[in-house]
Amino acid sequence: MDFHPSRHTLLLVGSANGEFTLWEIGLRERLVSKPFKIWDMQACSAQFQSVLAKDSSMPINRVTWSPDGDLIGVAFAKHLIHLYAYQQPNEARQVLEIEAHSGGVNDIAFSRPNKQLCVVTCGDDKLIRVWDMHGQKIYSFEGHEAPVYSICPHHKETIQFIFSTSIDGKIKAWLYDNAGSRVDYDAPGKWCTTMLYSADGTRLFSCGTSKEGDSHLVEWNESEGSIKRTYSGFRKKASGVVQGVVQFDTAQNHILAAGEDNQIKFWDVDNTNMLTFIDADGGLPGLPRLRFNKEGNLLAVTTVDNGFKILANSDGLRSLRAFGNRPFEAFRSPYEASAMKVSGAPVVAGISPNIGRMDNLDRNSPAKPSPILNGADPASRSIDIKPRISEEKPDKAKPWELMEVLNPQQFRVATLPETPDQTSKVVRLLYTNSGVGLLALGSNAIQRLWKWNRNEQNPSGKATASVVPQHWQPNSGLVMANDIGETPPEESVPCIALSKNDSYVMSACGGKVSLFNMMTFKVMTTFMPPPPASTFLAFHPQDNNIIAIGMEDSTIHIYNVRVDEVKIRLKGHQKRITGLAFSNSLHILVSSGADAQLCVW
Repeated sequence: MDFHPSRHTLLLVGSANGEFTLWEIGLRERLVSKPFKIWDMQACSAQFQSVLAKDSSMPINRVTWSPDGDLIGVAFAKHLIHLYAYQQPNEARQVLEIEAHSGGVNDIAFSRPNKQLCVVTCGDDKLIRVWDMHGQKIYSFEGHEAPVYSICPHHKETIQFIFSTSIDGKIKAWLYDNAGSRVDYDAPGKWCTTMLYSADGTRLFSCGTSKEGDSHLVEWNESEGSIKRTYSGFRKKASGVVQGVVQFDTAQNHILAAGEDNQIKFWDVDNTNMLTFIDADGGLPGLPRLRFNKEGNLLAVTTVDNGFKILANSDGLRSLRAFGNRPFEAFRSPYEASAMKVSGAPVVAGISPNIGRMDNLDRNSPAKPSPILNGADPASRSIDIKPRISEEKPDKAKPWELMEVLNPQQFRVATLPETPDQTSKVVRLLYTNSGVGLLALGSNAIQRLWKWNRNEQNPSGKATASVVPQHWQPNSGLVMANDIGETPPEESVPCIALSKNDSYVMSACGGKVSLFNMMTFKVMTTFMPPPPASTFLAFHPQDNNIIAIGMEDSTIHIYNVRVDEVKIRLKGHQKRITGLAFSNSLHILVSSGADAQLCVW
């Protein structure tokens, strides 16, 4: 299973009958279902064709999203990988079929060496291979003496590399060249091991099982190739009883989770003792597979009846409730969150969602905090903690202080490199939320993006006037050009908004509102054709699919991108809308208008 990198409730599931499905957890809907079929039998090797003739079953070993969420990679237990292009909300188009390995393809991942998107695979033939987006093999890494079980592409600063593990317990690392493996470590247990980096890319973990059935979860000191800490909490197995390999995942840079003993076990990354374990109301297999979403507030776990359950902490529950169609129960006792369960045939079909009570889960972590760790009584904290606005005494409040800067030495100025449309003036300017880029909307309705690179002069890679940023464009050469409609540009009111995770930008310049993908600059969709024209835009801070749009005619539309529908129209202003701001903690929207009024909704 794998959650979408930016649409945090979208789950990709591969199953043993070769079918992959795509689920919108918030709506409990299956959006896509693709049974296995070979696209071009003529292109397949004679060896593969004879394997298929003997046994036509095609289990999926691994499914994964590309970093921008535009592509789906599927690795099969025999020879093949498939790549699909995902188009919201429910289309998956065939892109590439590659006979990647002789035997099973055990893992698939995307990587970006030299800023070029590639697919990395490994297989029973002891090889790791790198493919470009035309299906051409760029690299083939040899050196493992046993089938390669898993891969973990990563980068540190500008160095791109791949960790790989084989079933003889060897860990190797490869640069994108033909110079062979750079390291040779032994994985604990010396059998099947998976490696993962924390979300911020700074810490490396591995989890695996020995042939005797003992499981190991460790953190590595990468530079030395030594084990930094070993996490306890796995049960010693009776010798000779090996059900399979423990699966694990990590969330929010501070939680580890692994499936064992029909349970999910949780650790804090800085503490080797297990935090807690839950059985998720039962129905889990001996070694459940599990996957966090990228925000770490939803956890998908497989069930014995060929289905999966979704566990949520309170942030996850809030994101699910934003869909507003069916209740996701949050129970009243502390730390309880809810589960959605989907089950069916060998593929998760025939939904029978039932809301199940989950074991105690805390608001901010997928695991129950131990009183010792937090130094407080856990019973005193409830799942639905409402943020309080402190009512400070007037004398404590700082007045708005204006500061005049008179000394020219206090200024730094950087002029951004020119772009082809230099004649247009800048009408809107935004920093990206991560602080590494600058986005400008020009009077010609074209958006440009500049990014600061991480280097010796600017080690943080954040915006600074000491270093000039680079004008950035995808390899395709696409530009983000808005629809301009009938209104002359000088008369239109330009507006622009950026999603919280910097994945999407939407803007309008008198015409329709366009939603762009920030990685590819592709137009994802357009909506709201004038009249009236849009004059201000705002993303909902917790759900990129909910957008507030202020209009020329003084109304505000709350629009759902996913279903392409205006959900609510707000009327209260007399003139065009000039500003919109959501408050996370107060659950309100504040609007301003050219009528000099502020409204709270």
